Amino acid sequence: MHKVTKLAAALVLTFSGSIVMNTAVAAEKCPIDLRQSKAVGESSARKVQKAFEAYQAGKLDDAIATLLEADPRGEFDKAYVDRMLGNFYAEKGQMDKAIKYLKVAVDADVLGGVDHAATLRLYSDLLLQEKKYKEAITYYRKWMNFTCKKDAIVYRRMAIAYTEMQQWDNALKTVNEGISVMDKPDKGLYQLKFQSLFNLKKYKDAVGVLEVMVPLFPDDKRLWVQLAQLYLLTEDYDRSLATYEIAYEGGFLEKSDNIVRLCQLLASKGSPYRGATILEKHIKSGVVPKDEKNLSMLAGFFHQAKDLKDAASYYGQAASMSTGGTLYLKQGRLLSLDQKYKESIPVFEQALKAGLDNPGEAQYELMLAYLNLKQYKEAYRYAELAAKDKKTAKSATNYISYIKDKARIHKVSL
Repeated sequence: MHKVTKLAAALVLTFSGSIVMNTAVAAEKCPIDLRQSKAVGESSARKVQKAFEAYQAGKLDDAIATLLEADPRGEFDKAYVDRMLGNFYAEKGQMDKAIKYLKVAVDADVLGGVDHAATLRLYSDLLLQEKKYKEAITYYRKWMNFTCKKDAIVYRRMAIAYTEMQQWDNALKTVNEGISVMDKPDKGLYQLKFQSLFNLKKYKDAVGVLEVMVPLFPDDKRLWVQLAQLYLLTEDYDRSLATYEIAYEGGFLEKSDNIVRLCQLLASKGSPYRGATILEKHIKSGVVPKDEKNLSMLAGFFHQAKDLKDAASYYGQAASMSTGGTLYLKQGRLLSLDQKYKESIPVFEQALKAGLDNPGEAQYELMLAYLNLKQYKEAYRYAELAAKDKKTAKSATNYISYIKDKARIHKVSL
């Protein structure tokens, strides 16, 4: 026998419940309890039964054809048949037809309590699915009024409709109603609350939502990253760094941008070497692109950590990807600062070759390097060149006399 699907099971209950008259008097005054079930007419019942049997046998098209042949007498029979057609078309994926028939059924407002409630709910869900947001909200509220239920899932779906229409205040109000009635944490409701607050630019309140969500859903990598980013947005740098570090240790930082941001925070908060080693690791692994920008940043972190050797090396790698000489100039200066004057000379020459807005800067550094190597003739040559650049003219000119004196003492012809 063909396995009965969930929809079929629901229809079994609906069908059997509608054929038998329910004479129990509702104890409550809620509309769903006051609405009695009724039996469809004999003619309609035969078609309904035949259609349902076809459906159970997996012959959905035959079931639909049978119902389309029915000629229901009276408002109730028509609503009942339309409800079944709506369900069948929904399962078939023909949502326009499903919505058409379900609308007739719900607007008639004559089905038994359970049937009418289920039809309202399905109709609302299909409206939401088909992006008919305003209508979906209207019918979700009708469902709540009819059933006297406050359902967190329904509030979530109405909130989704409001967010799609960018009605953030209404979305926030609806989400809060949903959160107040949920029997267990609903991630979707919290996410919608965060989204609404963020779009209302209530960033600190949005932080509060994420602070609730992270301990509730600790395995959700995105939440840790979002919280760290929002701390950053609200300029709470200490908490941002702490959250990024926890996320990193948990293996939640998978994207290049997030790893780079962690390293930047580490450097800015007094841990440049840790930032450098993390960035270096992920550049080598390929997670962070090995490009001029990231290599230059890495060099800067090592420089900040006073690791001149690694800083110079990475400035050199970045410089090889650059179209100008600025990074070569930085590399050369670090080599000179590390007293590696011979190594610095070809780097400064490369800076000049690559091009600088102020070539005197490299010429001045070459003068100093040659002077430290006691090569006075070359030092003097670059001093004169640097003196022609407005940016270095004064400093270079001051050195010219000093170099002449040194050359004279060491009997070097300039």
